[in-house]
Amino acid sequence: MATPLSITMNKDAAMPARKSALITGIGGQDGAYLAQLLVSKGYKVFGTSRDASASRFDSLARIGVAQQVSLLSMAPHDFKSTLTVISKVRPDEIYHLAGQTSVGLSFEQPSETIESITIGTLNILEALRFLDMPVRFYHASSSECFGDTGGVPADEHTPFNPVSPYAVAKAASHWLVRNYREAHKMFAANGILFNHESELRPARFVTQKIVQAAYRISCGSTEKLMLGDLSISRDWGWAPEYVEAMWRILQLDYADDFVIATGETNSLEDFVDQSFACFGLDWTEHVVRDDKLMRPNEISWSQGDPEKARKILGWQASKRMRDVVKILSIV
Repeated sequence: MATPLSITMNKDAAMPARKSALITGIGGQDGAYLAQLLVSKGYKVFGTSRDASASRFDSLARIGVAQQVSLLSMAPHDFKSTLTVISKVRPDEIYHLAGQTSVGLSFEQPSETIESITIGTLNILEALRFLDMPVRFYHASSSECFGDTGGVPADEHTPFNPVSPYAVAKAASHWLVRNYREAHKMFAANGILFNHESELRPARFVTQKIVQAAYRISCGSTEKLMLGDLSISRDWGWAPEYVEAMWRILQLDYADDFVIATGETNSLEDFVDQSFACFGLDWTEHVVRDDKLMRPNEISWSQGDPEKARKILGWQASKRMRDVVKILSIV
C-alpha cells in the first residue's frame, strides 16, 4: 500500500496545518457522506451547488453535518464561476461529484447531461491548470462507462463501451482527467464506482423505489410496483464505504485510477425478492412489468473487480447487496 501524504506543518503554530477540501455536488448522496467523513478527519470542508442560497441540502442535515460545512454557489459548466470559487477557496483537495446523475434521464436530456458532466469536469481541470495550484483532484467516474461486461468483472484495463448519454459523458470526463494528468502532470484521479446505495438515495432511483413500495405494501397499500427488466444484474454496494475509497485515492503519493466495487453481482429480481422478503412479502404478488420503463439501451450485466483497490488502497467493501437491502428496509 502506498504511503499517505505527510502533513504540512504550520511554522507559526507548530501544529499540523488543517487540510481543506472542496466538494462539488455536496448535496447528493455521495457528497453528504464524503463531507461527513472529511469533517470527522478534521478537514475544513467547502461544498458547492449551482445556487447555494436556494438549495436545501437536506442530506447534510439528515446526517448532522450541515452546520460544519461552508456552502458556496458554483456552476461547473461556467468557467468563470468555477475559476472564481477555486481561486477563493484554494483547497488542498477537490472531489468532483457534481453533474446529472440519472442514466434514464440522460436519454431524455442528453445535452444537459453532457454539459453538466463533461464540460463541468473540463472547466475544473482548466481552472487548476490556469491557477497552477498543487490541488489533488478526484473525479467521480462511473461503471456505466464499461457498458455490459458480459459476465466478466471489469477492472482498470477493461475497455469502455458506453451505451447511454450519461455513460458517454462520464467516459469523456474520465479521459479528460487522464489527459490532464499525463499532459500537465496534475494530480488527477478517477474513481470508477459501481452502484452504491444508502438512505440518502433519492426516491427516483430504482433501489429506493423498490424498498419504499415494499414498505408501503406491508403497511396495507394495494398498489402494484411497476418495474422494467428484472433480469439486469448489478454490483451493489454501500455508499458510506465508497466515499472512504475516494478519500484514500487522494492520499496516495501518485495519482491513479481505481475500480471501486464489491465484486459481487445480483439481478434486479434478486434485489426485489430480498426487499419484499424483509417485510414478509412475496414479490411476485405485487410487482408488474412495465415495458414503458425499459431504457432505449440497457446494460444486462455489470460487475467490478476491486482487487487493485484492495492491494493499493487497503480498501474493500464489507457490505453486499443483501446487507444493503436489510439496512434500507429498517423503518
